[in-house]
Amino acid sequence: MRISARADYAVRAAVELAAAGGGPVKGEALATAQGIPPKFLENILGDLRHARVVRSQRGAEGGYWLARPADQISVADIVRAVEGPLATVRGEPPEDVGYRGAAEPLQQVWIAVRKSLRDVVEHVTVADIASGKLPARVAEMARDREAWITR
Repeated sequence: MRISARADYAVRAAVELAAAGGGPVKGEALATAQGIPPKFLENILGDLRHARVVRSQRGAEGGYWLARPADQISVADIVRAVEGPLATVRGEPPEDVGYRGAAEPLQQVWIAVRKSLRDVVEHVTVADIASGKLPARVAEMARDREAWITR
């Protein structure tokens, strides 16, 4: 799976908002804090606003804040807001892609990949990341030496 800059930046911006404690944070401040190109971040924040992950207010006292408590916003919510479905095959849900012959079991592989991804990103919240306390199952997976091997 490829995690796009857009998804990475969106999660980082949401975590920064969670760490800010609920008050409005200017887009420029978020961009600076996380080293995100400001124009790119503004587009991402627009997507997050449309998905009701963040709220915003214009003006001198304005900025962005999370639309609901950080412990109710999963990484999956954010990725879906900026990228769409978590796992697709040629733009289609894996259950809608059929194969013939020897490749027939491949559909099950793609469905299992999606489930595996969901098992992580649907259970990690913005609050978990902001607090540095990941769910035990996720932290255990990340500590596994195999997880750090690039292939």
